[in-house]
Amino acid sequence: MNTETTSSPDDPNPSASALQRLRDIAEQLNPTARRIADVILEDPLRAGGDSITQIAARSKASAATVSRLATRLGYSGFPAFRSAIALDNGRTTQSGWERDIGSAISPSDSPDDVLDILAGTAARSLRDAADAIDVRPFRRAATTVARAEHVHLHAEWGDAIALRELQMRLLRIGIAAWFHEAGGNTLRAVANTLTDRDAVIVLGRSGTDAATVDFLRRAKTAGACTIALHGDPDSPFAEASDIPLYTGIRNGSVWTQYYAGRASDILATSLLWVLVAQIRSSDPSMRFIDDGTFAAPDDPQFPRTPTAPAPPRG
Repeated sequence: MNTETTSSPDDPNPSASALQRLRDIAEQLNPTARRIADVILEDPLRAGGDSITQIAARSKASAATVSRLATRLGYSGFPAFRSAIALDNGRTTQSGWERDIGSAISPSDSPDDVLDILAGTAARSLRDAADAIDVRPFRRAATTVARAEHVHLHAEWGDAIALRELQMRLLRIGIAAWFHEAGGNTLRAVANTLTDRDAVIVLGRSGTDAATVDFLRRAKTAGACTIALHGDPDSPFAEASDIPLYTGIRNGSVWTQYYAGRASDILATSLLWVLVAQIRSSDPSMRFIDDGTFAAPDDPQFPRTPTAPAPPRG
């Protein structure tokens, strides 16, 4: 691919990408050349594959004018300019992919490869989390939750997934649990209702959300026991809570790292729930309800209590 350029008096930054060079001089162009620039900049992906005649037709200009614009930008001709645009497109696509999803999976991986990579990522995350999780604070948190009069849970966006399931599970075993996903005003109102008989559970992988930190501090001031699940032992969540629970996988910056963290979130909240269930099931003074409320009527995993057959008539 030939993208060789030469110096151009119009180009203040000869090391810039093709599209950036075009943006830099767009205001200096005559109306015809400006139309060509606008066509290219409006759809760089298309321009990177168009012929010179296609660019000219969409710009209502001649092919010679398109070629002169490429030369003015410092390229040897339109083919070199188009190659440089295509290269820019590739760099932009790859950098955007890696910023969002990461480098563990590439855009060219097959569906089977993607499945294998995701499964491997989750499996490694669970193994690493199991090695890193300290069960002692989880036991303390479980004892608090099992004996609490009310439990208030809070998380936002993707962090809410594991905590919403925990709330459902707590309700299932007879614990009065509320989930709050609203903002700071609601959390402050909730904090005003708390007493020393309540427990608060929050989850945030980064452990930095300011509204949640404020909620933890207000809840602690009200006397409630505060529990924070997080992906950073040095986070504000860890500092502001009575019982910080590290989920074993540090917070990441791209989606595949978040995916690994979500697996550890589920593991950590599941551990907490089972420990709570053990405490409540072994103590006859506590309510323990598991009547299949959330299961389908014919779900064999949660069979209903059989009813006695009706007596025969006659």
